[in-house]
Amino acid sequence: MDEFGMQFLLIYFLLIRSTASDTITTSARIRDGETLISANGVFELGFFNLANSTNRYVGIWYSKISVPTYVWVANRESPLTDRSGVLTVREPGVLAILNGTNGTVWSSAFTPATTPAPNPTARLLDSGNLIVKDADDDDNFIWQSFDYPCDTLLSGIRLGWNYVTGIETYISSWKSDDDPAKGQYSSHVDPNGYPQMLLKKGDIIQYRIGPWNGLWWSGAPDTSNDPTYTLSLQIFPNEVRYTEGIIGDSVLSMSRLNPNGEGVRSTWNDRTNSWASYTNLPVDNCDNYARCGPHGSCNAGTSPSCGCLDRFVPRDPESWGRTDWSDGCVRRIALNCAGDKFLKYSGIKLPDARNTTYNVERRSLADCQVDCSRDCSCVAYTQLNISGNGSGCLFYHGDLIDIRAMASSGQDIYIRMAASESVDVASNGRNRERTKTITIASITSVASVVFVCLILVYVYGRRPKKDLSMNDEVVGLFSATHVKEAELPFFSLPTVLKATDNFSNKNKLGEGGFGPVYRGVLEDGHEIAVKRLSKTSRQGVNELRNEVMLIAKLQHRNLVRTLGFCAQGEEYMLIYEYMPNHSLDLMLFDKEKSRLLDWQNRFNIINGIAKGLLYLHQDSRLRIVHRDLKASNILLDADMIPKISDFGLARSFGGNQTEAQTRRVVGTYGYMSPEYAIDGLFSVKSDVFSFGVLVLELVSGNRNRGFLLKEHNLNLLGHAWSLYKEDSLRKLVDPCLEEAFDLGQVERAIHVGLLCVQNSPDDRPNMSSVVFMLGNEVALPQAKQPGFFTERDISIDHSSNSSNPTASHNQLTITWTQGR
Repeated sequence: MDEFGMQFLLIYFLLIRSTASDTITTSARIRDGETLISANGVFELGFFNLANSTNRYVGIWYSKISVPTYVWVANRESPLTDRSGVLTVREPGVLAILNGTNGTVWSSAFTPATTPAPNPTARLLDSGNLIVKDADDDDNFIWQSFDYPCDTLLSGIRLGWNYVTGIETYISSWKSDDDPAKGQYSSHVDPNGYPQMLLKKGDIIQYRIGPWNGLWWSGAPDTSNDPTYTLSLQIFPNEVRYTEGIIGDSVLSMSRLNPNGEGVRSTWNDRTNSWASYTNLPVDNCDNYARCGPHGSCNAGTSPSCGCLDRFVPRDPESWGRTDWSDGCVRRIALNCAGDKFLKYSGIKLPDARNTTYNVERRSLADCQVDCSRDCSCVAYTQLNISGNGSGCLFYHGDLIDIRAMASSGQDIYIRMAASESVDVASNGRNRERTKTITIASITSVASVVFVCLILVYVYGRRPKKDLSMNDEVVGLFSATHVKEAELPFFSLPTVLKATDNFSNKNKLGEGGFGPVYRGVLEDGHEIAVKRLSKTSRQGVNELRNEVMLIAKLQHRNLVRTLGFCAQGEEYMLIYEYMPNHSLDLMLFDKEKSRLLDWQNRFNIINGIAKGLLYLHQDSRLRIVHRDLKASNILLDADMIPKISDFGLARSFGGNQTEAQTRRVVGTYGYMSPEYAIDGLFSVKSDVFSFGVLVLELVSGNRNRGFLLKEHNLNLLGHAWSLYKEDSLRKLVDPCLEEAFDLGQVERAIHVGLLCVQNSPDDRPNMSSVVFMLGNEVALPQAKQPGFFTERDISIDHSSNSSNPTASHNQLTITWTQGR
């Protein structure tokens, strides 16, 4: 821009500033083409559209610079389609955007707990904050835009959680440069364990910046070198909040989350008339979350970038040799608690802090070691706050995940090791025996391939000819490729017939949508459960194949184990490990058998199901959405350990996919989430909803579907919600438990269950948060109204809530196809 143009622009700004106001009242509206300008002309508010779009938005932008830079958008999800819009403030203190017919396009939040303003006004501050307050009260804000940021973090915005209101403040990217609607990426202060900053794509962690070390986020030490910013994390009993503050008022600076997931911190350069970026996150591939698996360390300066921490070796050498590091590493000498010691690892980004505890008292590192050594579950410790000597302890439990070597400003961590390990100083996470490990892994890989080939030749050479009589449909369904991928043994039909006594009725365990299930005993005495596809099955051979391909690749304590399959002639079967205590519904909803489920058993079952779901959603090789989680699909072994079963309707998500839509809705009444039942949208949050229903059923001993009380016509979710609002959660507890339960634990379980069944998927926690909330005495956010919170016609037959034993096949699994 030439000198004349700059002078003209300056005159334009001065003219507008001389006439524009920073405030609107109930009697003054801002129309399209008019603006508000903050007192010192830093920010401006008004209507705008983006370069490649005609949609109109109300937003805030920097007023003094020529490059349009929008820092907040009110109606980001609901744009206007013409220039007829107006912005107004009205009693009792609500901002609203109206269209040409006076219809409300967007409005600010106003809750019953908010004090109404008899004379409300809206004002744009020089901080970029748009506030609503009473004209006679300058100290109390009814509403402020800083509580609802978009993609930009300005000085004064507080990210984090308010545990009293249950509201989280976070930033989320635009969908694209031309669409300010909420995009795929979001940045959060995660309060689980010790607070840290997470960048997510949907619910999947992409990058982890934390934890906080008193000066900066451990994974982003360069942010501490910014002379224009001060960083602050404050932890209160009812709130966790992170703020970035600009030093002085002469510099324009901001942090932004771009549509591609890149976090950028920039300052305005008057000389070049542009924004200058000086911090970009993530930096390289080592910033990808958990790239090297548990106890692995990433170093962007080496090839390959992943290595085991010193004194650790690959969990799966064959995969490690193929540069598949997802399984991570394990200690080369196992811990035994007694006599264990701690080795120092230096110059690293501290591991994921979601499974940590901490002590904020001024304690030395020696004190931290003593505390950690006394707790066998404590696997590592570090200094909590590096801003001063003796500033608390951070204790790690479980696997150490997402470690990387830091070129500068890396921190120290002290990791628990076996007493027999050498005492020389450990490296910063690169295994000195990398070459030896990869060589061994390569040899192991070749030997394994040869061994597998020999076994296949032997097995298929000895297979009876009658096992090859599968018809053409089954041959196509279970092709050699499928068998190889599933890695499941093949059971011949004669073997299954003998084990089940020709499918004798005395061995029949129950029946589901797939078909009947039989108990069997193999010749070696092992008990099995055989699920036989019925010719009238509503699920069919495709679901059979789906289950074969999915569950064979899943291994977890809380998932049922598939032993093999049989597909021969007209018979299609899956063979499982046998569960002596059968399915949860047969015990929980039986008046007599339910007495065997004391509270501790029920709470253990809740935790077991939660951990199984967490594995499916986050930790397995595939990201699995079960889609039919219910009491009849939870099996109990001899020790009452729950096992999630029946994966015929499950779906796997690839890459970073977090949600899908189907026209073929499958599931069970009473357990399906609203967005899935109505719109066919399913995600991990659909399973979270079903889990919440299960929790409330386990506490109450009642089914959700068919639940009925004389006092009202609510379902179980509605009844629990009513008791929650009345602070009477004790009334939900199954009477057969009498008083033999921990009330605090019961109330926590109910509260978590209600969080899981909230109507909006975005409000429901993910399973990692659920597991944490169940296992820790932390403040829980307020629950919102559950989905399907409606009263029903009392003329409906609710006999299905009978306390008599009900077989699992009476819980109808539904399938329907949505029309266009």
